[in-house]
Amino acid sequence: MKPRPLTGAITALATPFHGKDVSYADLKRLVEYQIRGGIDGIVPVGTTGESPTLSSEEHMDVVRATIEFARGRVPVIAGTGSNSTAEALEYTRLSDEAGADAVLVVTPYYNKPSQEGLYRHYCAIAEATDLPIILYSVPSRCGVEIGVPLVERLRSRYNHVRWIKEAGGSVDRVDQLKKAMGEDIIVLSGDDSLTLAFMASGAEGVISVASNLLPKEVTRLVHLARANDFAKATQIHRRLYPIFKALFIEPSPVPIKTALAWAGVFSSEAVRLPLCEMAPASRAILKKAYEQLRR
Repeated sequence: MKPRPLTGAITALATPFHGKDVSYADLKRLVEYQIRGGIDGIVPVGTTGESPTLSSEEHMDVVRATIEFARGRVPVIAGTGSNSTAEALEYTRLSDEAGADAVLVVTPYYNKPSQEGLYRHYCAIAEATDLPIILYSVPSRCGVEIGVPLVERLRSRYNHVRWIKEAGGSVDRVDQLKKAMGEDIIVLSGDDSLTLAFMASGAEGVISVASNLLPKEVTRLVHLARANDFAKATQIHRRLYPIFKALFIEPSPVPIKTALAWAGVFSSEAVRLPLCEMAPASRAILKKAYEQLRR
């Protein structure tokens, strides 16, 4: 089967909980909501999926369930990153066996490897699977960035390492990557509020948190930008900008799960410690942005 494009509007799925357990009924409802909204792909068990607090068994159960619920209608990109290379390899192997279309591999967090350590980490994963690998650079959470020379080095060695989710908060990174590799690298925004600016600089889409709640709107914005209709895309961006910002007023995915519960997509806004419910002041700001969209 020809690999499907890993571009456009892709949702980093939130993982719903019911009490202490994963709510697979809510997860199924979320996947259907995404597909009805026209989304181009979905990512189970990334950062938005609270991967750090899922057990290894839960991690893979969520990946398998998402693949089952999607039924091949959109690409499923499994989050398989870890700060242990051995664990990342195992998640990647199991996700490949489960039928994932690709994997999203975040830089190892907390142990802050050097660029050479990152290179060896990604080489080990690339040599263990033929699945497309999306590199994920998010220095604010991991303490380390995937340098442009490192991306070039990996890209030159592995045909299936052609994508990067860039969440460093700098549009300049798109220009740096594109200047170095041109069309040979596919850049995906990792920040909803920067998606339009990223795409104006050459990015091919977004791995979005906001699209959990707004799949139609985020997909429309991205598709217009890909068609070079930046006037209409900007209109959508301006309307969505308040909710883009409000969804990150507290650590993600707390606000998006709160909004999904308000929208009736999730039956609970529960998160796992060390995350906790939103403070009243933050909740009021999110509520205002949420209500503005419904007018």
